[in-house]
Parts: sequence; structure tokens; C-alpha cells
Amino acid sequence: MIEMSCHCGAVKFGVETAPADVTDCNCSICRRLGALWAYYQRPEIRFEADNGPTDVYVWNRRILEFHRCRSCGCVTHWSAVDRSYERMGVNARLMSPEILAQIPVSHFDGASN
Repeated sequence: MIEMSCHCGAVKFGVETAPADVTDCNCSICRRLGALWAYYQRPEIRFEADNGPTDVYVWNRRILEFHRCRSCGCVTHWSAVDRSYERMGVNARLMSPEILAQIPVSHFDGASN
């Protein structure tokens, strides 16, 4: 299990396997967040039952919710507003540095899309 958490530990979650790659997107929100996104299907991500609350930011076409810890502000993940969409992105920068260092980084030009 690859365990992740925000800085203060209030939001914890994990995945069974490392992603094949992580995405560095340069769109207006992702470049400001500084996240590296690892993509999983919703059932593959296990959030702790006693997690603290997250604040949600929705922008532009209002299709994604970006979640951050309400206590420390770390961006933890995004999910689709439409819950039938199973894909989610987790902030791979919350993985241990040893795991993240082994994962190739793909660059996505979200600024041009």
C-alpha cells in the first residue's frame, strides 16, 4: 500500500500500486498548485474513515473539484463533479520521495487546450 497524507496528517489515503507515470500539467490551476497528478479509478483510492474535512475549489467549466486539507492547505486530489466519472487524480507529491523518484513524469500542455 502506498500511503499519502497532507502535511498535518488530517487527510490520509492510499493506493495499492504506484502509477505508471505522473502528469505535470501547465494549465492555469495545475501550475499554480504545483501538483504532479497520478490517475486512478475511484475504487482504487482508499480514504481513511476519520479524515478531516477538505475545502473544495471548482472553476472554469465546473467539471472538476480540487480538494485541499482545511487545516494545512495541501492539495490532496481532484474528483469529477459528475460522480459517474470514475477517474480521479491524486497529488503524487504526497507520496514518499523514494516512491515518487522512481515514477516517470509526463508533461501535458494544458495551457494550450
